[in-house]
Amino acid sequence: QVQFVESGGGVVQPGGSLRLACVASGFTLDHHGIGWFRQAPGKEREGVSCISDGRTYYADSVKGRFTISRDNAKNVVNLQMNSLKPEDTAVYYCASCTVVAGTGLIPYPDYWGQGTQVTVSS
Repeated sequence: QVQFVESGGGVVQPGGSLRLACVASGFTLDHHGIGWFRQAPGKEREGVSCISDGRTYYADSVKGRFTISRDNAKNVVNLQMNSLKPEDTAVYYCASCTVVAGTGLIPYPDYWGQGTQVTVSS
């Protein structure tokens, strides 16, 4: 019954911005970490960001450009993506995660939505 629905992707030029939204159902976001992952063509799925309790995580490749936020009342997790680069092109998914001090992002990828396509190209 757990479900994630991603939206907000699109086609932008390098340097542009997009705001992704992940709507979770089947549970509330309280005390439950949700993160963003992405998979580029021919590449492995990688963790981008996670917000869990009072902790956040960002992959080095997006640090300083992406910002994750949450609205527990609406069960929504957003990913604001600025200064987008061609290498950010991928399908973006959200899933459960935990941020562990000294370790980083721990994914729990039992449930995935259909994802939202982000294409950064001139």
